[in-house]
Amino acid sequence: MKSTKEIIRCGWCVGKPLYEQYHDDEWGKPVYDDKKQFEFLVLESAQAGLSWYTILQRREAYRKAFANFDYKKVAKYDDKKVELLLQDASIIRNKAKITAAINNAIKFIAIQKEFGSFSAYIWSFVGGKPIVNKWQSLKEVPATTIESDALAKDMKKRGFQFLGSTTLYAHMQATGLVNDHLLTCHAYKKCK
Repeated sequence: MKSTKEIIRCGWCVGKPLYEQYHDDEWGKPVYDDKKQFEFLVLESAQAGLSWYTILQRREAYRKAFANFDYKKVAKYDDKKVELLLQDASIIRNKAKITAAINNAIKFIAIQKEFGSFSAYIWSFVGGKPIVNKWQSLKEVPATTIESDALAKDMKKRGFQFLGSTTLYAHMQATGLVNDHLLTCHAYKKCK
């Protein structure tokens, strides 16, 4: 009988194929592309108060609703578009979160103008390279860090909404600014 080696993953994603695929293919891999950074900002701010799995299941609907995460187009969304989005049952129909995504697109563009790219801005909070942690268990992984606190404070000052320190730490994990894969996880070395 042929033996198969079990893939060891971070415990938060085990048992749900969509979660496992996201974990294996995306989570923790460094993102330098501004459009991808904006995508995760929209998704992370929509997630506030909900599970990430809920948002992940609706990701394609968000892609459609938010112009394939084209921040230049989203920045031009008006009240009529907001009302249309509030009727879209495939996304989270929370007016504050929808208007925050539009506001954040405008602020995102302002940061690009100031720093050359959003990526240059956000990566400056971790010295331009991923912070590589060495967690043994999920209990060790923090909800916020000094870096996420500083990022949240600066983004709030710049007018961003629905992006507090906890949400931004999740963003930093997702986009590889920090490698929070457990040491035992097969993806740890890939993201190192």
